[in-house]
Amino acid sequence: MFLGVCDAGPMRILALLTLAGAVAFAQRPGPKLTSTVTEVSEHVQEIWGFPAIVFVTGNTGILAIDTGLGPANGKVVADAAKQLAPGKKLFLTTTHFHPEHAAGDGGFPADTVILRAAAQQRELDKDGDAILARFKGNAEFGAFLEGVNKLRTPDVTFDESMRLDLGGVSVRLLYYGPAHTEGDQMIFVEQDRVLITGDVVQNKVVPAVAAAGGGFESWIRVLDRLDQLKPTIVVPTHSRVGDGSLIAQEKAFITDMRIRTLALKRQGVAVAEAGTRMTDYFRSAYPEWVANPDWANVAGVNGMVQRIYTDDK
Repeated sequence: MFLGVCDAGPMRILALLTLAGAVAFAQRPGPKLTSTVTEVSEHVQEIWGFPAIVFVTGNTGILAIDTGLGPANGKVVADAAKQLAPGKKLFLTTTHFHPEHAAGDGGFPADTVILRAAAQQRELDKDGDAILARFKGNAEFGAFLEGVNKLRTPDVTFDESMRLDLGGVSVRLLYYGPAHTEGDQMIFVEQDRVLITGDVVQNKVVPAVAAAGGGFESWIRVLDRLDQLKPTIVVPTHSRVGDGSLIAQEKAFITDMRIRTLALKRQGVAVAEAGTRMTDYFRSAYPEWVANPDWANVAGVNGMVQRIYTDDK
């Protein structure tokens, strides 16, 4: 999930946020997923929702990427996978540990093979209960998480990468380090050159570090490694599909905002005033982002500024 400012202290997650403030969307999809599947490429399909759910289909298996919020949404995803690939092996992976991405695993069949980066699993073990409790306490989200306490243990974990053969389609699961969270995971479909990026590469969405383990400096390093993959299509999970240029766009934006914010800090400008100044700059320099109908981007600038101030030691 794309969240705003988070405490870098002992709570490690969401200490400065209520869920209502965290979900700063202008026109985001509601939490109930539909079964409408659209084609992204020859082997990749998507359900647009909160979040976007992605499928990769091969001759012998299908990979579902993210679960939706809670078991009912997870069942929608699992049923869609069965319709796309009847009789084929079902695999599931998650881009990061936030509940709308991972807490629907209870809706999947027991024989689903769950794959997850070890760093993401460690973060889930450490911080999953806290964020799940916050989502349960939200009026909009809580009903979807009734009865959800613990997520399934993955069948397979990996440190940096693993390759999954779906029968004629090869998928690389990748962990390049912290960005939005400590355990962000990307998925690269080699034959189609499609990269599924979770919340790490978005389409004109102000980025947010959502836990103490993430950070904008390491985020840039992750983007550099993703750029080396040279994807033709990039599929974010909270904004619309784009081409490979989204990676450079994301890096340029973070770099620009970070340099300007740090300059204000060096000048002794208080964080609140820096937020005001950077919001004014954002409005003038990134009008397409301001007008993006999917997100309340302006609300995210203050969170970005506060996180940059906090992480600069």
